[in-house]
Amino acid sequence: MTRTIILYGLALAVLVSLMKYLEYQFLVRALSTEFYMGIIALGFTALGIWAGLKLTTKKIVTVQVGPEFVLNEAELQRLGLSKREHEVLELMAQGLTNQQIADKLFVSLNTIKTHSSNLFLKLEVSRRTQAIQRGKELRLIP
Repeated sequence: MTRTIILYGLALAVLVSLMKYLEYQFLVRALSTEFYMGIIALGFTALGIWAGLKLTTKKIVTVQVGPEFVLNEAELQRLGLSKREHEVLELMAQGLTNQQIADKLFVSLNTIKTHSSNLFLKLEVSRRTQAIQRGKELRLIP
C-alpha cells in the first residue's frame, strides 16, 4: 500500500513539473520582447521614484532650547572688553575669518588683528578656539 502511494505521488509530481515546464515555454514564446522590456522599465521607474523620495525628503531636526542667554555684564567690565572687541568675539564664535569680520564691521584687517590680539590678552588665551571657549564659559557669548 505504501509503495502504491509513493508511486502515485511521484507520478503526480512528474506530471505537474511537466505541465509547469510546458506553461513556461508557452509564456516565453507567446509574450513579446516589448512586454519584458516594459516590466523591466516599470521596475526601474519604481526604483527611481523610491530613490528620489529617499534623497529629497527633508529631515526634521529638533533643537532643544536651553535657558535664555544672559550676557554677564560684570565679567565684561571686569575684563575691560570694549564693545568692538565683544563684537569681534561674537563674530569669531560664528566662524568668520578675520577678513570677513573686517568686511562686516567696515574696518581694516589690521584693526581686526589688533582687536583679536587685545582680546586674547584680556581672556588670557592664545588661539581663537580658546577665546571662543573662554567667552562661553564666562557667558560673554551664547
